[in-house]
Amino acid sequence: MTAAPCCDEFARLSRRGLLGALAMAGTATAIGSAVVTASPARAASADAVLVVLSLRGAADGLSLVVPHGDPVYYAARPRIAVPAASLLAKDDMFGLHPKLAPLLPLWRSGRLAAVHATGLPAPNRSHFAAMEEVEDANPGSAARQGWLNRLIGTDARRSPLQAVNLGGGVVPTSLYGAEPVMSTGSVDAVSIPGDDQWDTTGGRVRSLHTMWDGDTGPLGRAVGSAFAAVDSFGPAREAADRSATYPSTDLGRALAQVARVVRGDVGVEVVTVDQGDWDMHSDLGTLEWGRMRRNAEDLAGSVAAFFADLGPLSSKVTLVTISEFGRRVVENDSNGLDHGYGNVMLLAGAGVKGGRYYGTWPGLAETLDADLLVTTDYRSVLAEVVASRFRASTAEVFPGFRPEAVGVMTSL
Repeated sequence: MTAAPCCDEFARLSRRGLLGALAMAGTATAIGSAVVTASPARAASADAVLVVLSLRGAADGLSLVVPHGDPVYYAARPRIAVPAASLLAKDDMFGLHPKLAPLLPLWRSGRLAAVHATGLPAPNRSHFAAMEEVEDANPGSAARQGWLNRLIGTDARRSPLQAVNLGGGVVPTSLYGAEPVMSTGSVDAVSIPGDDQWDTTGGRVRSLHTMWDGDTGPLGRAVGSAFAAVDSFGPAREAADRSATYPSTDLGRALAQVARVVRGDVGVEVVTVDQGDWDMHSDLGTLEWGRMRRNAEDLAGSVAAFFADLGPLSSKVTLVTISEFGRRVVENDSNGLDHGYGNVMLLAGAGVKGGRYYGTWPGLAETLDADLLVTTDYRSVLAEVVASRFRASTAEVFPGFRPEAVGVMTSL
């Protein structure tokens, strides 16, 4: 069977195209590149920070964390399998793709772990529907509220600085909901457009205050929230930009911005970042060529640079990777893989019981439509992060879901 380089559905689903209309619905108001909802901003130091890194397009977890101990893996992928001899951090069953080498210090120091055979409770091979389901994390509900928005709603704070989406001008589904959040393309872009000064003494800003400060309606409150958020975000903007120490990629630049926000200590508790495109129907390749080696190298180099940049502050930052679904077990005729089911999640940083692989391995099948089956609901992994790092109610964040123990996180 043959396949196109990228399926038509995913090609249409850019961050702006997929989520823009959803994010701008409701009470969100855009002022320049900042998108906030009607709530006063209040900067406060965050004890824990969660960075959710979405591998958009459905990453192949069987290439990132290779089940070399399952003989079906090599039988099903005669051209694109990663040789066992090249794998890193091997145990009897798993090993890391060699392009993940920059992450080895985190692994060896017990700050990086992998949970395999994770995913949705039922297969969903539509990029659009699967992204929505993963980020909403409340199957069957008609409420437009993502799991991260529910998370920041479990405490008494109501600040758009609690949760920030970096790298795009809209809010992802995971952050969408009643709680105030911010979305911006970069730290430096958080400003009032047309004003050359960071403070609010400029003529344009003064005019906007005159226009809106007395307005008690939803739009007036949103504008007031934007002013307060921009003002409170100042320490992050003043934090040193160390992007030169990161890979010169979109992900590297985005994580450099995240580090500035963390070092600025403006009260951000949740940050979302995307990396794409992982929709490798063709040209996934080998260790010598192809798209997988490039993406894996970017992922590892950027995450390693991020934790190095944070230094001592990494003790309060936990990073989790997630993808909407995995890929098929059997390679296709285009040196790629079609849409599948189960996947792997990587966790790094604070609270992670690293240096090992987690999850129940279901075994692989070599039939044409075979998937990696899901033995760990992805919400069980996220629930451990939520409970251990934020002491939040998992019943509130994941309504109607009863998590199973994974063991990948320690308590605070």
